[in-house]
Amino acid sequence: MFTIVDFNNFWSPSGGGVRRYHLQKMAFYEQQSEVLSVFVMPDSKTFTEKKSDGLIIEHVDAYRFPGNWEYRFIWKQSQIRPILKKYMPDVIEVGSPYILPSVVRCAAKKICPNAALLSFWHADFPITYVERPVTNKLGSTLGALCRKIAFWYARQEFRNYDGVQVSCKEVLDRCDANGLPKSHWIPLGCDIQMFSPDKRDEELVKKLKDGDPERLTIFFPHRFCEEKGIELLLGAYDILSAKLNSEPALVLAGTGPYLPQVQDAVKKHPRIQYAGFIKSIDEMARHYASVDLGLALSGWETFGLSILESMACGNAQIGAYTGAAAEHVKESNAGVTLETRSPEALANAIVELYHSDLTQKKKNARLYAEKFSWNDCFKRQLELYKNISNQKRKS
Repeated sequence: MFTIVDFNNFWSPSGGGVRRYHLQKMAFYEQQSEVLSVFVMPDSKTFTEKKSDGLIIEHVDAYRFPGNWEYRFIWKQSQIRPILKKYMPDVIEVGSPYILPSVVRCAAKKICPNAALLSFWHADFPITYVERPVTNKLGSTLGALCRKIAFWYARQEFRNYDGVQVSCKEVLDRCDANGLPKSHWIPLGCDIQMFSPDKRDEELVKKLKDGDPERLTIFFPHRFCEEKGIELLLGAYDILSAKLNSEPALVLAGTGPYLPQVQDAVKKHPRIQYAGFIKSIDEMARHYASVDLGLALSGWETFGLSILESMACGNAQIGAYTGAAAEHVKESNAGVTLETRSPEALANAIVELYHSDLTQKKKNARLYAEKFSWNDCFKRQLELYKNISNQKRKS
């Protein structure tokens, strides 16, 4: 049986896009009978969970990072070798770039040297986690230098890998320009039946509008960190309220290092609500479909699953000016991109979008989201797996 093993330290039980990718991937392979997918899940204990003939979850006891994060880190050969020996995979996918790729490569070289090694570029970390914060604190010259070092590190980690999967065309071009293994465009998907304008809940709409049918309503279900724009949004709220002469209803959902700031904003502003971490997909869709517009403020998304889910629910978008957010907004003609990353620019963009032909932009958003499906994503990916595996075995 053709066998795939997935390793990813970006998995988190309260994560966003990476978690959704793996959940959808597991759902796809759970229905397969001729292909076996094994997801290696960082966990608090080690055990095997067989879901079907096509899907097995190998839970591995792994170190948990302190704080509000729920990430665990697999990095030891003793955690990896038993999995590879047990399944002797045809393809190994590594979805996180820190240490794990080289550890997996060394283990695979000894145990299953014919296995194809692929990465999935879930996070554009040389830009997002290296250049950007360094530039913000120490200036663009040092930031650019650190970006080069980060890409050098990525080349070492993914040395001798057979390919890199990327879901954003801008990021794909950047990976190729920086000498990573050959990139392959694998656009992710969206469950357009689950995420639909039909999920609109008039009771929730009424509650959020609170007697004012013109009140702007916004749903922000993203990780509470600077990268996702939570600080930007909270900073824009008073400016936006003044420009609209009304306090918008803002529902925040999620967790992260800026949770204390979110809680402070809820205490200060009666129209800002905290919905906690929403685990139910149906509840997410209900909130998306019951508000006026969506915010995709991270300029470093490598696909932006939440953007597509919001668009599938009929939400026009405010998008960052770079990355997948800009790509989705521009190609769909369903929103406005930020001119600069500042609270004032965000408030201006929201006002512009709200006073535009919002009905047509909502229709554009839904039509664009309908072009993507998880089934197509994983069929395309499986074909890539098999092609690269065949090439590897012939070489």
